[in-house]
Amino acid sequence: MKHKLWFKLFICYIMSAVFMFILLNTYGINRIEKKLKEEKKDLLYNEATSISSEYMSSFYKKQTSLGTLTTQIKVIDNILDARIWVVNRSGMVISDTRPEDSKLQEINVLDIDPDFLSETFSDYTVMPGVLKEPMLSVVLPVSYNYQVQGFIVIHSALSQISSDTIYFADGINLILLGFLVFLFLVFCIIYYLTIVPLRKLNKAAIEYTSGNYAYPLKLNRHDEYGDLSNSLSYMAGEMNKLDDYQKKFVANISHDFRSPLTSIKGYAEAFLDGTIPFEMKDKYLGIILFETERLNKLTASLLTLNRYENKGTFLEITSFDINNIIKKTAESFEGTCTKKKITLNLVFSAKEIYVDADMGKIQQVLYNLLHNAIKFSHTNSSIKISTAEKGDKAFVSVKDYGIGIPKENIKKIWERFYKTDASRGKDKKGTGLGLSITKEIITSHNENINVISTEGVGTEFIFSLPRTDGFLI
Repeated sequence: MKHKLWFKLFICYIMSAVFMFILLNTYGINRIEKKLKEEKKDLLYNEATSISSEYMSSFYKKQTSLGTLTTQIKVIDNILDARIWVVNRSGMVISDTRPEDSKLQEINVLDIDPDFLSETFSDYTVMPGVLKEPMLSVVLPVSYNYQVQGFIVIHSALSQISSDTIYFADGINLILLGFLVFLFLVFCIIYYLTIVPLRKLNKAAIEYTSGNYAYPLKLNRHDEYGDLSNSLSYMAGEMNKLDDYQKKFVANISHDFRSPLTSIKGYAEAFLDGTIPFEMKDKYLGIILFETERLNKLTASLLTLNRYENKGTFLEITSFDINNIIKKTAESFEGTCTKKKITLNLVFSAKEIYVDADMGKIQQVLYNLLHNAIKFSHTNSSIKISTAEKGDKAFVSVKDYGIGIPKENIKKIWERFYKTDASRGKDKKGTGLGLSITKEIITSHNENINVISTEGVGTEFIFSLPRTDGFLI
């Protein structure tokens, strides 16, 4: 059975209260009673000493009668609420402040307990027929002319000490009860401050898990719970965006896969049912091969991008001349540029600029950027590829003077499958993944790539790489 957190806290509260009460009313009471006994012993002993010094010398000098002595010590009896005896050295009680309680004048104390007068303190004195109840007793020898003439014995009822102990314990119990009420209020406050927001957070987490990312979560707190609430809300917003992105991703990839598959399926069926004449087979087989290459390129691009996202791509960092790589990449577009009458202008700030990077992947970046620049450039235009050095960085720029990118679309160009309407009209072979891969490659090098574009004027991509002196790393 799964118990809620509030129930566990409440059980801890009850157990703590029970433990405190048991501890107080067992060990606590014993400690209090022991303390009261010690204090009572000290008080009785001091009073016995006072009686001995103030009254007994006069009594033994025959200056004070036994009756007068008894009257004097009765006053102390009333103050202490204790029974006082004067015992001679033979053990006979010669004076008793409470003679109505017994007939001690007829009993020798030593006959009852031979060791009684030899012990200064007795925590539990029982004399049936003499004392009505157990007593705490103090015995003080009284000396006169350097000899023990008798004893002062003071009895205090243990029942009174027990009553005082219970009185103090009851007071502490009441204080403890008040403290537990206060503690319960604190428990309620803690419940409100912790369990209530936890329930809201748990409810929100369940809603987000079920896909309801629009579920509102508002705690209006300025503590750790508020931070957690904001983090969950932010996470839900990002998950909602990711959900939308996944739907868009599936829609885009479905579109890009469906088009070549439809062509391949249609022409293959036409071959089977004889719709396409034999003499036209080379033309349509070429179309099927072209569409197959489109699918192959799209699949390869997706796998490449996935490797970057999962940080599974290993970078083979070497030191190479970026100018030389730019020249080789530009040469691969010579035929395309000739057909479109586009001029490639290479402008380098130095004859050689060495960088530390993965040469093959940087070549792919240059290929993607040049491909895009040529695709969106007008006939009889030019493209400028330049390099520059600044500090420990090398900057590469690919600038065209073509149609440009609308301002509202600049942030979208790095998204997967993003294509402008112009791109879809100009180049059906495009996958919309080239710039996404380019961004991932530069990011994996811990570098940056930026774009500057004006619609109708042109676009410039600039990325950075770390410079080196030309040695292999």
